[in-house]
Amino acid sequence: MQPFTIHKGKVAGLDRANVDTDQIIPKQFLKRIERTGFGKFLFYDWRYLDEHTLNPNFELNRPENQGATILIANENFGCGSSREHAPWALEDYGFKAIIAPSFADIFYNNCLKNGLLPIKLSKEDVNYLLKESLSADYELTISLEEQVVYDEKGFCASFHIDPYRKQLMLKGWDEIDLTFVYEEHIAAYEEKNHPIR
Repeated sequence: MQPFTIHKGKVAGLDRANVDTDQIIPKQFLKRIERTGFGKFLFYDWRYLDEHTLNPNFELNRPENQGATILIANENFGCGSSREHAPWALEDYGFKAIIAPSFADIFYNNCLKNGLLPIKLSKEDVNYLLKESLSADYELTISLEEQVVYDEKGFCASFHIDPYRKQLMLKGWDEIDLTFVYEEHIAAYEEKNHPIR
């Protein structure tokens, strides 16, 4: 994972509630064993009219949303099955953060474990961001250290994140990386309690 400290990026809005993980990454694309390469299948059934034709009416296909790294969504984003491929697809597409009023719990935790920052803001704040996202080149800055989201028009909102998860994201660590911090202690314990004979 890459450390997440401060990110400034272009915003795309997806004003839909209850977006489930089968829409984020449909089941037919779950055969891959790598974590990469899922971005091209993100929102596949909405993005494409057929196998080769982009749907011009889908939000992420609009020219003003190309290159967006922050996704604004509506309530209960990531509901449905617990597939970890959903945050993999969002991250592989280029998103660094998702802002919504609420997330499905398993999806929320899968995002944090994979370096994708899910941010819960009030419905009022999300409505403002969805409206602003309709403008071309609308950008937000996210400071994980300060736990704030702000734009250049005066909008600023704070968000909560579990301190443990925050520290892992700031360092770009997952639980395995954290284990390596204690490698010497683990080795000493194993040597003391289970010496090789």
